[in-house]
Amino acid sequence: MTIGVLALQGDVREHRSAFGDLGVTTRAVRGPGDLAGLGGIVLPGGESTTLSMLLESSGLFEPLADALAGGLAVFGTCAGLVLLSREVRGGRADQRSFGMLDCVVLRNGYGRQSESFETELAAPKVSAELGVDDTPMAAVFIRAPVIESVGPAVEVLASLVREEEEPQPVVCRQGNALASAFHPELTADRRLHRLFVSMAAA
Repeated sequence: MTIGVLALQGDVREHRSAFGDLGVTTRAVRGPGDLAGLGGIVLPGGESTTLSMLLESSGLFEPLADALAGGLAVFGTCAGLVLLSREVRGGRADQRSFGMLDCVVLRNGYGRQSESFETELAAPKVSAELGVDDTPMAAVFIRAPVIESVGPAVEVLASLVREEEEPQPVVCRQGNALASAFHPELTADRRLHRLFVSMAAA
């Protein structure tokens, strides 16, 4: 099985390295022809409005939308989450998304670059599904989107819990789509990449 990584902008090398740690073959996806034969695709972190425009100019948006609608597994991280969401707040009026996740997200909701932070999350559902020890999951938030609400079909796999605030979903799954508000490719924890490989294989 080959996992594609959208290679128009963002953390392409880091995601490919993460899958390499798992012995999974990857392919850079820059045009419609690169979609053939993929078992799944990653939409990496970057700048969501720029990625939206590059998807259009590369001719990738419609073919990728068709592939996702046809069941191709997809993993969106940070900006990739924005591209997968049903509704995006704080973006450009002409920004497009694939609408694979029934959630509302706010771009840069956790703040700008200077307000980036690292933390640890409880992710017992992910660990249980993979059959591994449930240790805290390291999470790096860089200009991250906030998931403001989710629909009934969305499964929340991990939430950010901060003092005097309601828990905020940061890892979600719906159908063939998995998404995180943070950058799992920037840590040594490969649980979300492993989970995605299992989704793609299924």
